[in-house]
Formats: sequence, C-alpha cells, structure tokens
Amino acid sequence: MKNLILVRHAKSSWKDLTLDDYERPLNKRGHKNAPLMAKRLKDQGVCIDLFLSSPAKRAKTTAEYFFDEFDHNVPLMFEKSLYEASLQTLENIIQNLDDSLQNVCIFGHNPGLNMLVSYYIDHYENIPTCGIIRLQFDVSSWKDIDNSNALFVAFDYPKKTN
Repeated sequence: MKNLILVRHAKSSWKDLTLDDYERPLNKRGHKNAPLMAKRLKDQGVCIDLFLSSPAKRAKTTAEYFFDEFDHNVPLMFEKSLYEASLQTLENIIQNLDDSLQNVCIFGHNPGLNMLVSYYIDHYENIPTCGIIRLQFDVSSWKDIDNSNALFVAFDYPKKTN
C-alpha cells in the first residue's frame, strides 16, 4: 500500500510585483494556515516517510511548516521539476519514488496538482491554497500506481469545517 499526500502551497503574497513568481513568499494568511494544516494532518495520525517539495519560496516555506510539525527524522527534499510541473512530470516523479517509502507528502502548485488528482480520482474541485488531498494506492511499487488502483482518502483545507 502506498499513501500519497498532496499539499498545495499556502497563500502567497503579491505585495511586491517586482518579485519573480518563483520568489513569491507566503502572505500573513499563508503563515497562519500552513502550521494549522500541518497540525491537523498530524492530529489525524498520518505518518510521513518523505517530504518532497517544489523549491519555489511559497512551497518551500509551506513544506518547512509541515516538517517542523512532524518528526525531524523524516527527510525534507526539494525537487526543482515540481515547480510548474505538468501532469506527466508529477506522475514521473511519483512513479520514480523509492519503493521503501510508503507515505510521501508532496508540496506543489496548481494547475498541476489539480490535474494529477483529477487523473487519479476524478476530482473536480479546485484544491485551495494549503489544501491537502490524501490518496492511497493498493500496490507495492510506486511504478504501478495509476487511476485504476487509486483510492480517495481525505480532502482538507483551511476553511473546511468538520
């Protein structure tokens, strides 16, 4: 069984229009929501074997909040191709994960994350900033995941009321 947790970066700031998109930081709401959502995920008893993030500033900062909430023995790695990743790029990254990993949390961007989730589970909603989608795949190898063995587990986001 493979578990994939997809996190869209928290809300970013457009305050400084001279910044390159890659360098945009989180805004005040993003800095509030990222630790909130990290705690909510941890409180659900979710285990993580690897945090993998786009190195874009807003995704990196979001991932760091989650890393701080979870066990620091879990690696936090950055993958440049997650920035502006297409569906095919995301699938390639996931299918090339080490099979010793059971629970992987990926921090990225839309529209790529939306396309990936829609491919696996016919998801039709937009993933809001700092939204979390949890998927499970009944396979032993990441190379074997596809939409025929994907199972929706949970969808959470900052404004969701339980």
